[in-house]
Amino acid sequence: MSTTTTLSRPLYADVVDLDRYPIHELGSERGRALIDSCRQELAKDGCCTLEGFIKPEAVARMVALANQLESKAWVSDRPHNVYFEPFDETVEPDHPLAFQVRSAKHGIAYDYIPEDAPLRRLYESDDLTRFIGAVLERPVLYRSADPLDAFQITLFKPGEELGWHYDRSEFSVTVMYQKAEKGGDFEYVPALRTKQDECYDEVKKVLHGDRSRIKVQSGEPGTLAFFHGNCAMHRVTPVEGETPRINSVLTYGEHEDMRLNDLTSELFYGRTSPR
Repeated sequence: MSTTTTLSRPLYADVVDLDRYPIHELGSERGRALIDSCRQELAKDGCCTLEGFIKPEAVARMVALANQLESKAWVSDRPHNVYFEPFDETVEPDHPLAFQVRSAKHGIAYDYIPEDAPLRRLYESDDLTRFIGAVLERPVLYRSADPLDAFQITLFKPGEELGWHYDRSEFSVTVMYQKAEKGGDFEYVPALRTKQDECYDEVKKVLHGDRSRIKVQSGEPGTLAFFHGNCAMHRVTPVEGETPRINSVLTYGEHEDMRLNDLTSELFYGRTSPR
């Protein structure tokens, strides 16, 4: 599904506050100013956070949809390392390749989300893809080809969390729908590793409680945020209270056929997608 950047009404006009965030007019003065502002924030903080990006009505519809689809969610609660790779038994137990963290959540896969859902329509629009690509200064950007993980809804119930990890995609885009009563904070460490260096010693420090480089992302409903999830280690802290944390992850990359590996797919969705 694609949208146009003409004066016609975008198919997601009921979803995005286009007065504040004119992603349908990136070539205009306002559109260029938005891109520049996002680039500056991303360079400064390692994350770009756009509060109020999603209209309250669309947020409410996504919360209702999440509750409606909860019975289809895969409930996962498993240990893993920060790389979502098999544990390495040849290194010390506190080495990042062997260190165990926990992820527990309710994951609603892409193939369960109706085509007319507000955020699915937005995700499948070319305008949003172009906007994300422009901010990240990528000449070409693709939506994920994974039929389960391209766009999903996650509920974090009391006691659930997302352990420290790196994403397999080059960058991560999230949309927040509902805050937890307590906990459920999104924490990240920008540029903790590079493509040339895994920086195991720095990773180990964070895993053992060093908070000197940790940043906390805004968790207000309607916030769209994106960051370099492949190099920024991040997590969602354990949720407390009866109100679940609800959000979505929108997956993009520079490769046309980007998909989860089978280990990660089994962990988060209880199944693997056909190749």
